Amino acid sequence: MSTERQLRLGTILQGASGNMSAWRHPAAVADASINFDFVLETARIAEQGKFDFLFVADGLYINEKSIPHFLNRFEPITVLSALASVTHHLGLVGTLSTSYSEPFTVARQFASLDHLSKGRAGWNVVTSPLEGSAKNFSRAQHPDHALRYRIADEYLEVVKGLWNSWEEDAFIRDKASGQFFDPAKLHTLNHHGDFFQVAGPLNIGRTPQGRPIIFQAGASDDGKKLAAHHADAIFTHQETLEEAKAFYRDVKTQLEQYGRRHDELHIFQGVSVIVGDSEEDAEQQYQTTAALVSIDDALNYLGRYFEHHDFSQYPLDEPFPDIGDLGQNSFRSTTDEIKRNARERHLTLRQVALESASPRPRFSGTPQQVADGLQQWFENYAADGFIIQGGTPDTFPRFVDNVVPLLQARGLFRTQYPGTTLRESLGLPLPVNPFSQQ
Repeated sequence: MSTERQLRLGTILQGASGNMSAWRHPAAVADASINFDFVLETARIAEQGKFDFLFVADGLYINEKSIPHFLNRFEPITVLSALASVTHHLGLVGTLSTSYSEPFTVARQFASLDHLSKGRAGWNVVTSPLEGSAKNFSRAQHPDHALRYRIADEYLEVVKGLWNSWEEDAFIRDKASGQFFDPAKLHTLNHHGDFFQVAGPLNIGRTPQGRPIIFQAGASDDGKKLAAHHADAIFTHQETLEEAKAFYRDVKTQLEQYGRRHDELHIFQGVSVIVGDSEEDAEQQYQTTAALVSIDDALNYLGRYFEHHDFSQYPLDEPFPDIGDLGQNSFRSTTDEIKRNARERHLTLRQVALESASPRPRFSGTPQQVADGLQQWFENYAADGFIIQGGTPDTFPRFVDNVVPLLQARGLFRTQYPGTTLRESLGLPLPVNPFSQQ
């Protein structure tokens, strides 16, 4: 295998799929979002394909218009903890909000997952985009976009500080002397900030990979800044190669102001794929899936990005309506892209809704064509890796069986895991506890 820069791969666990109607597909497991046998089989296939990690997205607010997968799904830490004992190399990455949780609890949860999995835990840091989330946590209002990211920045400082509570060899456990731990290697945080006052120390020891891997999933300016400061990986999505290259350059450049090297943060593009026997077969697979979406479901899906705005009030076949700044406090980068795309392409509301609910896969066609697309984006520094989402409910096994071997044959992707931890899979250095250097 080539020793040059290597492609990274993850997959996202989204039940039957992350759209309104995929659960109706003939190949779909309709209750996949709450079916552990389905989860386990997905993880098994990913590990067979030598994937870096399995990624679990999450949200904290639903209503009757939400995507079916969102209505009834596993909580990330719970399902990843169950997977920890039945997988061996696959990274386990879960989403958890900094806006509606406490740093001490989150530090403890992910440290526990890292111990349970022997070093395969990752935390996807989000700030919760939906304003309705406040209603589920006894809050009067949802923090605005900029404030959420200020909170998140301090939140991460606290969690990383708590993960440094214990040096690696702090627990002696000497039965003869009766000494359980070395007090000199225990460090209390005593954080007093704008948003958090946390004493510490954390009541679980330093984890197998030093600390869990930190992901960040936001493409706004605030999100990119947070990632450059704190994250080991960023989960993003751009529509074109040129947009992805520009995003890549921007984030990598921002690393420098924090004294970080370009290879200390991996940029993952979230991509949908369809793998067919031919281009025609792939197109037919897409059409079969897209035909399951009704216009009502499409409007509901589109509305979620805009704080569940009711788009049914507008004419379907007239230009996309002017809705002002709606969406700026939720999925900002996504809503900006939807509005820009509608404006530049002169799309009607019907077209915008259907394209949003059933977007064409980024890479579609034969295994060779899909592999070519991934290779092009990787070699042109539009991504360090990809989080693969099946464009149909039965795409992922075909991707692993037919596309991964091509990437391996081209020297782009591993044939064996390099170690046992997610940090080793991603080629990231072991973080040094600052107290151990004193």
